[in-house]
Amino acid sequence: MQIERKAFIACDSDYESAKTVIFGAPFDSTTSYRPGTRFGSSAIRSESFGIETYSPYQDRDLLDYNIFDAGDPELCIGSVETALQQIEDITAEILADEKRPVMLGGEHSVTLGAVRAVYKKYKDLYIIQFDAHADLRDDYLGVKNSHACVMRRCYEMVGDNHIYQFGIRSGDREEFRFADKHTKMNKFNLDGIDKAVKELAGKNVYLTIDMDVLDPSVFPGTGTPEHGGVQFMELLEAVFKLKGLNIVAADINELSPHYDPSGISTAAACKLLREILLMLE
Repeated sequence: MQIERKAFIACDSDYESAKTVIFGAPFDSTTSYRPGTRFGSSAIRSESFGIETYSPYQDRDLLDYNIFDAGDPELCIGSVETALQQIEDITAEILADEKRPVMLGGEHSVTLGAVRAVYKKYKDLYIIQFDAHADLRDDYLGVKNSHACVMRRCYEMVGDNHIYQFGIRSGDREEFRFADKHTKMNKFNLDGIDKAVKELAGKNVYLTIDMDVLDPSVFPGTGTPEHGGVQFMELLEAVFKLKGLNIVAADINELSPHYDPSGISTAAACKLLREILLMLE
């Protein structure tokens, strides 16, 4: 893969031996409020050296696993569809090599490119979404592939009741009405995760985490902060419950690091990524 490398801590194995492949999606051209998520993936890599490779939560260490960080591709800034196609192509290449892609956004629209590739390989695909926003608009200001529409576009692929949404506390009225008919939405919190895990046993699952599911008091570094969110340990415990599911691909997105000069938002993203990587192994 012809991509400049700057690896997340301990994720520097060779590509051939890796089971999991990280890559960035530095794109934020449809951001509806505050831009800057294009810098999220590089910030996560740079600040990852402030955390340990070992997880006391899981008694696992990144040093014990082969994970390859492919770095950030140079995505097209002026065309959403071109950028999505680039992301789809990268994801498809990783999947063709029988590896699991883990993407670092970027705004949430980048998930669509990855899901397109994953869906071509796994037709019976389910999506778990942790997010403050429903992202179910049919369009936003006339744009169909806005980050505000990403789950609607994914729904058009995977179909009714294949999207499990958690932590949702923002959206227009039509989004919530759409969810009542077509998705499995758990508003405000993560309480329905145990039921979801039971229902998704043996299914192919794509995991997408919009970091603004966290309350802005613990994660201020995001483009569209939404109060009333969950705490970090609530999110981490929910992620741990997913262990055992067949998660075929994953992403985390919507870190906009320069809105949080303290660095705690980037540190949270780093720690969450470490735990996800270890949970998937």
